[in-house]
Amino acid sequence: MKRFLLVFLVAAVLAAACLYGFYRWYGWRSLDPTFFEDAIAAFESEDLVSPPPEQVVLFTGSSSVRFWSSLSEDMAPIPVLNRGFGGSHMSHVVHFAERIIHPYRPVAVVVYAGGNDLGGRSGKTAETVLADFEELVRRIHGELPETKIYYLTIKPSRLRWDRWPEMQRANQSVAAFAASDPRVGVIDTGPATLGPDGTPRRDIFRFDGLHLNAKGYAAWTEIVRPTLLADPAIARILP
Repeated sequence: MKRFLLVFLVAAVLAAACLYGFYRWYGWRSLDPTFFEDAIAAFESEDLVSPPPEQVVLFTGSSSVRFWSSLSEDMAPIPVLNRGFGGSHMSHVVHFAERIIHPYRPVAVVVYAGGNDLGGRSGKTAETVLADFEELVRRIHGELPETKIYYLTIKPSRLRWDRWPEMQRANQSVAAFAASDPRVGVIDTGPATLGPDGTPRRDIFRFDGLHLNAKGYAAWTEIVRPTLLADPAIARILP
């Protein structure tokens, strides 16, 4: 029995070390703007086989968008297209904007990114997220001047609770920027993810304490969908 426990503990330590090493490598390697090239190429191949509809609301950003498997049902009757990829940063969305946003000519774009930028060892700050978002807005409006851009605020999470003050700074900075342009809006996810005690709710996250579960996406839906439905441009494309 003691030998079994020893083997188990050694295996657990090795697994944890490997996982830690993987996240360190992933965090460093993903700073390369081309890191998610395969994911973007997959979108393009998918479009050739099954072209997406016109006049959609496009969601893009990191894994919180990518994992939103019920997005179409949750946003109905709003026609949506999910172009979330990997553990992307705001800078990745900027880098690939001409390929994952412009070709679809969406009525509106909903962006969720910034959490990975500020979540670990990237060296990025709230100012970095703001600058990258400003560049994204410039690129989108340079091609699609009438497209509304919505920024989903970085969510507080159990895993990254220690980074929440910096994430709040990023959210506040983007909100101040958005206030100067009627074509840019902010959708605050905070009320959906914080409990009465002001800390992240345990019941809306997956086991990792970072990604939302079905209940978490339902909470987001209660905030995001009404905001989009109230947009006159989106109302015009409803069936």
